[in-house]
Amino acid sequence: VQLQAFGGGLVQPGDSLRLSCAASGRTVGNYPIAWFRQPLGMEREFVAGIRWLGTSTRYSDPARGRFTISGDNAENTVVYLQMNNLKPDDTAIYYCAASSLRLPFGLMTDQTRYDFWGQGTLVTVSS
Repeated sequence: VQLQAFGGGLVQPGDSLRLSCAASGRTVGNYPIAWFRQPLGMEREFVAGIRWLGTSTRYSDPARGRFTISGDNAENTVVYLQMNNLKPDDTAIYYCAASSLRLPFGLMTDQTRYDFWGQGTLVTVSS
């Protein structure tokens, strides 16, 4: 599976941004795809995940209520991360990742369970 993340950029606090993760090489709709982010000098952290043909989603506490993860179709060929009301703390490199495992809900946040990673896209939130 090849993943390509794009859509990052420089925005102001309160703005919105939509990231896209394009998957190719294998059908990923049945398997979890997630967004992680890594602020400068910090550990990479889970942001949001989607699985089961888009019927199951999970969010981190900072993302819940502001971010929405979705797939373009049942195959999740493209997975989006709509980010609203962005804050400076959201500044990070955002990575999309796919797992070859049918992860249970409780393990969707575990980055060690993801086999395939995109190259990352930088989101900067600054006034």
